[in-house]
Amino acid sequence: MGHRRPAPEHHTAERVTPVEVFFDVVFVLTITQLTHALEADLTWAGLSRTVLIFGLLWYLYTGYARLTNHVPPRQTTAKLLLLAGMASFLLTAVALPDALADTGLTFAIGYLAVVVVHLIMFMRSDARAGALRLAPYNLGAALLILAAAALDGPAVPTLWAAAVLVQAVLPYLLPHHSWIGVAATFHLGPAHFVERHGLLVIVALGESVVAIGMGVPADEVTAARAGAILLALALPAALWWVYFADTRPAETALAEAAPAARSRMAARAYVLPHFLLLLGVIPTAADLQATVAHPDQPATLGAALGLGGGVAL
Repeated sequence: MGHRRPAPEHHTAERVTPVEVFFDVVFVLTITQLTHALEADLTWAGLSRTVLIFGLLWYLYTGYARLTNHVPPRQTTAKLLLLAGMASFLLTAVALPDALADTGLTFAIGYLAVVVVHLIMFMRSDARAGALRLAPYNLGAALLILAAAALDGPAVPTLWAAAVLVQAVLPYLLPHHSWIGVAATFHLGPAHFVERHGLLVIVALGESVVAIGMGVPADEVTAARAGAILLALALPAALWWVYFADTRPAETALAEAAPAARSRMAARAYVLPHFLLLLGVIPTAADLQATVAHPDQPATLGAALGLGGGVAL
């Protein structure tokens, strides 16, 4: 007798598990890396690279958020696979500062592994039909990044932009009835989904606090710098307060929606809006670090626009 295929898992998660928080800490390293890269190159070109790289990584993160919502990592196999995805994300984060040039191949290999692990885990669930419908877009994007690693010049950002288009835009251009059919295959637990994104926002804002601390030379804490530190901390604290004033309406709205509509609502509220929200943390953290490092120096126009624009997002 052959080995029986494991029964599909279909019980959505109720609460975020510790291994998911661990996963998010690793993912937020990409935000830290992008913050450092943007601080070193605070130009429109640097901002464009940030948007391109984070756009590619964010869409796949949302795929993992849906994955652990749909297939809670309760069993040892699921936890090990999630750790493998985490290791792959770490590889992309390490290669990230120069991903469009010298470390492009390392990034591409890590990214392809992230996509493959995601697909393997979804194939263990009762949403495998929907996962298979979306797999060509994810794999196609990974292959475009792999192709970009073999080239140089203008072809590299072009292929990256094409990868973002293939992965994050083309699936939404499916005929309406087809998209509804794909969405209906994914179950969604509202409490877990809202909590998971909230915890990610906390970790990301925490990284901005780390950036503040990293910008302070230990032997140069003057009264002016101490004031700058307190004001710099007040900013992410205020952003935290705005986001977490009350998350219950979001959870209630998702819970009251029909399953297929719930999946579409979650996509509208948590994909692009949270991409912009977390993207705003990157220039905000970069400029806060520069502010506490040199509180007595006027900000450049780029730094002022980065800080104001980041907070606005």
